[in-house]
Amino acid sequence: MTDRLALITGASAGIGAAFARIFAAQGYDVALTARRAERLDALAAEITMRFGVEAYPIPADLADLAGPDAVLEALAAQGRAVDALVNNAGYGLAGSFLNTSWSDQRAFLKLMVEAPAELAHKVLPGMVERRFGRIVNVASLAGLVPPAAGHTLYAGSKAMLVRFSQSLHLETLDTGVHVSALCPGFTVSEFHDVNGTRERLNRSLPPWMWMGADEVAAVGYEAVEANRPVAVPGAPNKIIALAAKILPDDWILALLASQGARFRQV
Repeated sequence: MTDRLALITGASAGIGAAFARIFAAQGYDVALTARRAERLDALAAEITMRFGVEAYPIPADLADLAGPDAVLEALAAQGRAVDALVNNAGYGLAGSFLNTSWSDQRAFLKLMVEAPAELAHKVLPGMVERRFGRIVNVASLAGLVPPAAGHTLYAGSKAMLVRFSQSLHLETLDTGVHVSALCPGFTVSEFHDVNGTRERLNRSLPPWMWMGADEVAAVGYEAVEANRPVAVPGAPNKIIALAAKILPDDWILALLASQGARFRQV
């Protein structure tokens, strides 16, 4: 057991909840944040009972300007500092850029881009001072390959998390802080139910394209412990990421133009 604390955003289900259980199993106390208070309370109770660690449920909306500060202030009030940060909160904004409102796109960018960078920026000084830290930015395979139409800013936001993680990884070498971007492909979680693509994906994708949230989170934990800057879970996803490096973008974009509607809503 340790007295270290892991903060997991988007912890109410899926990859976030899986990360919370992994860190708790390693002896970390955990701070759980998401919008659904009842889900957080239930997960906190489960983790405390199973692993004997402290679990702090902190309901917050990180798309709000004051969201990140509210979470960190709640922890400071408990006398706690963040030793591990998992930036997992996110969603897909379905539809094309033109048929979605800018207010929705702005909130999307706040959650997907600004909040992870802000949280990392605010917890990093303490990590460096203590010469220990772990930061996992949950990106996506979509951040490593050319994008399809629809969900227009999703791939761009995930590509930013990948490049941000790589830069921060280099900046924190020899400080005791490890930084990794986790780039999963299709994962069994509530993500696709929320953005309305579940039925389309179930019709279009074979079972071997899917991974479980526990598998994905385990890869992410192993990667940040080993201080690997980018981790892609699963052999099929690794092959897709490699193909995206080798094949010309024009070829992939042409393929996505004809096939993208199978898994994206425009």
